[in-house]
Amino acid sequence: MRIPFELTETVAAVVDEGTLDAAARRLHITPSAVSQRIKTLEEQLGRVVLVRSKPARATEAGAAIVRLARQAALLEHDTLAELGADPHAGARTSVPLAVNADSLATWFLEPLARLSQRHPVVFELHRDDQDFTAALLESGTVMGAVTSRATPVAGCRVSGLGAMRYEAVATPGFVERWLGGDRRDALESAPVVDFDRRDDLQNDWLASEGVDPSLPPRHYVPASNDFATSVRLGLGWALLPTFQSREPLESGELVQLGGSPVDVPLHWQQWNLRSPLLDAIADEIVAEGRRVLRPAP
Repeated sequence: MRIPFELTETVAAVVDEGTLDAAARRLHITPSAVSQRIKTLEEQLGRVVLVRSKPARATEAGAAIVRLARQAALLEHDTLAELGADPHAGARTSVPLAVNADSLATWFLEPLARLSQRHPVVFELHRDDQDFTAALLESGTVMGAVTSRATPVAGCRVSGLGAMRYEAVATPGFVERWLGGDRRDALESAPVVDFDRRDDLQNDWLASEGVDPSLPPRHYVPASNDFATSVRLGLGWALLPTFQSREPLESGELVQLGGSPVDVPLHWQQWNLRSPLLDAIADEIVAEGRRVLRPAP
């Protein structure tokens, strides 16, 4: 059995764009042609590859097809580059990557900017918690990911980046209002800022202080820069990356709450595919991570 590239490309376009109409615009064909291509592939494979929801999503078989489409596009780019084709002619290669919010807000974009100056690529970034970005590799959604997972995802290779250090901080006014008197009692009632309901950093720090994490009231601010801003405005206390807390601490805008800092080891995982472009991306990201992050414990 052979799978025509245009059929895999069509499935990937629908998954990326979310609808058949949007995929048709991207591929410069009609929506009925997109539908026919998907039907042809599903009949050929004997499996459903797309759930026609809004947005459309890949089935398990569809995820394998999307991964094949992305790998084929990457190999096509590398082959054209090897043959001396003008790298700036035609469309740029789209490279989907996954990254945690705090890395995205602090150090991750600089290596991508350098890469975009040297290679004809555009990046599609998927933001998720570092504990969950590996799942995007497994599904074929992305080619590489910043993740807390040290064990390689099947079909991937891994490189250590370093550790992102977090420290519990708040404004002086917040500390005066909420954290006077008995520390344990104060932490049970002082408002906490969490990124979302999967954010365990504050819970782990509270537990290390002997406080039941279920007791304090919570704010949820699901954007890294806004999260840091909410702490600087006195909405609550939280653990901030030292990238974001260093200057406010030096100016006195924030103060440390004490307790142990939390180091979160980060790794770079990417498809185990020998590709000059993917290797260049990995080299730049890994070098930057090791330059700016702390050595992993």
